[in-house]
Amino acid sequence: MISFGIKDLLDILIVGAILFYIYKVMKSSGTISLFYGVLLFIMIWVVAAEIFDMKLTGTILDKFMSIGLIVLVILFQDQIKRFLIDIGSHGHLSQLKRIFHHGAKDTKSYHGLVMGVVYACLSMSKSKTGALICFQRKVPLGDYEKTGDIIDADINTRLIENIFFKNSPLHDGAMIIARRRIVSVGCILPVSHDMNLPKHLGLRHRAALGMSQATDALCVVVSEETGNISIAKDGVMTTNVTSTDLEKQLSNIFDA
Repeated sequence: MISFGIKDLLDILIVGAILFYIYKVMKSSGTISLFYGVLLFIMIWVVAAEIFDMKLTGTILDKFMSIGLIVLVILFQDQIKRFLIDIGSHGHLSQLKRIFHHGAKDTKSYHGLVMGVVYACLSMSKSKTGALICFQRKVPLGDYEKTGDIIDADINTRLIENIFFKNSPLHDGAMIIARRRIVSVGCILPVSHDMNLPKHLGLRHRAALGMSQATDALCVVVSEETGNISIAKDGVMTTNVTSTDLEKQLSNIFDA
């Protein structure tokens, strides 16, 4: 007789929650087909090894599982890092972090920093100056910062405009803003291969979307062709963003 208790229900809920989170991460990163493939392989393995007790097939699939887990960890190290950071940034762990950092909060007005970026984007939009600015949230962007030139400067409207000026040697690539400072410029970001992205959006938009898929960063793009401002966040691209929406999105980051 098969018994089903609270422990079994909890076990199912935990596995379901993990699978749902993996599904969300892979869907946002454009690798949902791989998720279905891995899920199908696990189902075949469980059926062959556990239900029908097929010794030979089960042994072969066991070997593939042990190797496959290592390969998946290598391929999705960024997503795994993001998952662990998300866990540590919620609930009681987040409260503990706030207690330990109490009193160390930067007293600089975040509103001035936000408006410095907003004014720069509006000015570049008016002059149709292409720009790509990436804002760090929870996931550290140290690996991407190293691909460009480290400047570690205060956020300043004129500085942002001068960096993305067409004749500037640093206008190509992305600017990374973290810890309320301009950390690095001319950075190389991962490019999204999402086929659903409109054809008229260029490489800057694809890099912004790719970065929002690989990390939890928020990326702001100013189009060189149209001057429109776009935001890539959590694997979703929003085009024709107004200054009010931009200010609201940035305020959530700087006030965190």
